[in-house]
Amino acid sequence: NDFRTDYTASVASEYFQHQPDNWIVVHHPKPTQIKTNLKNVAAIVEDLKKRDDVLAVSPLVSSQILFNYGPTQLAASIEGVDITEEARIFQLQSKMKTGAPEDLLSTGNGMIMGYKLARKLNLVTGDLVTATAPSGIQMRFRVVGTFQFGISTVDEFRAYTTISSMQQLLGKSPDYITDIRLKLKDMKEAPALSPHIARKYGYKAEDWETVNASLAAGNFIRDVFTSVLTFTMLLVAGFGIYNIMNMVITGKMKDIAILKAQGFSRRDILQIFLYQSLIIGILGATAGIVLGFGMSYGLSLVPWPEDEFIIITHFPVAFEIKYYVLGAVYGVATTALAGLMPALKASRIDPVAILRGQLN
Repeated sequence: NDFRTDYTASVASEYFQHQPDNWIVVHHPKPTQIKTNLKNVAAIVEDLKKRDDVLAVSPLVSSQILFNYGPTQLAASIEGVDITEEARIFQLQSKMKTGAPEDLLSTGNGMIMGYKLARKLNLVTGDLVTATAPSGIQMRFRVVGTFQFGISTVDEFRAYTTISSMQQLLGKSPDYITDIRLKLKDMKEAPALSPHIARKYGYKAEDWETVNASLAAGNFIRDVFTSVLTFTMLLVAGFGIYNIMNMVITGKMKDIAILKAQGFSRRDILQIFLYQSLIIGILGATAGIVLGFGMSYGLSLVPWPEDEFIIITHFPVAFEIKYYVLGAVYGVATTALAGLMPALKASRIDPVAILRGQLN
């Protein structure tokens, strides 16, 4: 609920409303006390779950709090969640270092926190920690597990508890919900769906591309560099095929003349050399795919240095069939185009000029 206080109306304007000729200036206006939680959450969640493009819906209560553990005080973000839905959204089970997401349901006032946050507070599974809300309310939570997302801002500053425990910590009613988190079946639909949901329910909706704009920009730049590098390599390979075909044709001038003298047409000569370039392209693409897959597979077996910010054990390699198909198509197409011009040149050769030795 991205509520913004409206300062256009005030007590002063109501008091002086019968004096329209006066200017009313209010210095340093005070915002009214309002509730920024979502309204009619149950109906919104139920409506979202009915959508075919939505995979999971997780209502939550989020707030900044202070953790107190002995002399240590640390600010962090704690989220009261439906842990079952939250686990579906973030695949939380695979990110747990200790404990399990379900432990949150079997422990009163349980908490799952980022492993770096737990390390800063010197906490392990089973320890108790005190949380202080902005209102001053304090509650004790028992750590039932730690997680590792590989993102510093999450592992160091986030913790999970149940919705009811979070509402109790904030001193709110059982219907108090601050956010609803969605996971779509196709993440690419998020930018288009976000404004539609915002208009339908009257609340602010942010898609992952907007929230992670810098990451999306980095991915775009990387993809552009990859495309440019691939195109350059194929262009160089194309010039190599062009030079090979030119050399072959130069060395086969008399053979071409004899073939034409025996009745071979321009089309026949064109097909001979075009087929040769295609065979080179097909053999090269096949060898390249096999060699590329073998090298990629070997690279995927290389251990990745232990890094607390990245949850991977080996060098990441994407084995997707579309990349191999695309590479084969580009490879064959490039060689076909590179061999076309020399083949056209061979088909236009005058056999009489060749036999007389008058070809320049």
